[in-house]
Amino acid sequence: MTDERIDVMAALAALPEAERDALLRSLPVAMRNELGERWEGGWAQPGQQAPSGEDWRIWLIRAGRGFGKTRAGAEWVTAIAGDPEALIALVGATAADVRRVMIEGPSGLRAVAKIGQTPRYTVSRGEIRWPNGARAFVYSADAPDQLRGPEHHAAWCDELAKWRRGDAAWDNLMMGMRRGPHPRVLVTTTPRPTNLMKRVLRAKGLVETRGRTRDNPFLPDAFVEHIEDSYGGTALGRQELDGEMIEDLAGALWSRAMLEGCRGDAPRDLVRVVVGVDPPAGAVAEGKGGDACGIVAVGLDGDGMAHVLADASVSAASPEGWARAVAGCAAQHRADRVIAEANQGGAMVRSVLLAAEVTLPVKLVRASRGKVARAEPVATLYERGRVRHCGRFAALEDEMCGLVAGGAYQGPGRSPDRADALVWALTELCLGRRGGGAVRGL
Repeated sequence: MTDERIDVMAALAALPEAERDALLRSLPVAMRNELGERWEGGWAQPGQQAPSGEDWRIWLIRAGRGFGKTRAGAEWVTAIAGDPEALIALVGATAADVRRVMIEGPSGLRAVAKIGQTPRYTVSRGEIRWPNGARAFVYSADAPDQLRGPEHHAAWCDELAKWRRGDAAWDNLMMGMRRGPHPRVLVTTTPRPTNLMKRVLRAKGLVETRGRTRDNPFLPDAFVEHIEDSYGGTALGRQELDGEMIEDLAGALWSRAMLEGCRGDAPRDLVRVVVGVDPPAGAVAEGKGGDACGIVAVGLDGDGMAHVLADASVSAASPEGWARAVAGCAAQHRADRVIAEANQGGAMVRSVLLAAEVTLPVKLVRASRGKVARAEPVATLYERGRVRHCGRFAALEDEMCGLVAGGAYQGPGRSPDRADALVWALTELCLGRRGGGAVRGL
């Protein structure tokens, strides 16, 4: 690629999105296709190009949202698939994530394929095959045993920080990275300080690329300005936009290490299961879609150990929408009771749950203390080893780590709705009526 051609690509990238799209549409089809297929030395930004040399084993792209991590991963895999014998692992938090983002997304493998080289995805086999015979296989980090046995030349791991059973999935993957002379792994993720993230950062043969949302010249200016105005300078912005790994807050009720230490599998026999619900204020007070509805299922075993089973919280849902989510969560986990905060309007909570045919007993709980104060006795349950998380609940755990003793909430979002739902559920199962709320039946 000559300097002149690089300058042309840079000039195109610098144009406002509308002008760039109009210019590209005005070009002859052949020229437009040629421009679209240029990656290395063309559209790729420095942080999206694979490391040089042969002495690396893991390439970690730790960057903010919108940086171009998915495009970099798809282009890297596409280049490897130029070898007809290539066997590639595609690992995401769930199989649905792999399909929706890594394969069929707007920057996924099928979207970046060159003309005549689009791979075929066979859902029933979890296999993607290129015309030359190269193959990639879909794996879910939720099912780490899928990775026990298969061997690969390369692997693309997306959003590692979201993996609920990450350590087991990673270990099984790495044990199978033994095909060819230089088996390699690409990790693309917005960081969270999980145990697995820290392990990867300590791994031998690691090359790390850092990036921020604003580094992507193709993002609309209005979008970048909006998110910078909304989140710039905040802890959430540093993590989600700047790609920083934010450690524990001083005085937080929960630490990352505490949560990592309480993971376990769900027991077969539970003596009780409840679903805690923190309804969105806007939805309850006005009958409209609110910001978020916290919905968390928790079970209690015969030894008095509590098990967090699911975070089924929903955002921007109508009252009917979040009530259906509550009903679905309760049915899935065979709950015997729903615990719902009624401070924002008990009549609305009652009506929407009944309309969704929630036939379980429902307790409406009226809070008499703030969210942080209510959470403090629940945090002591974790300190005493009485709670297990049956999986990794990233959004819920981020909120928990943002609750600071004696202070204000400092986590993501305006309110810890998920964490509050957890608090109500654990209070019901383990603390009785000591959780700072008055209970009345529905």
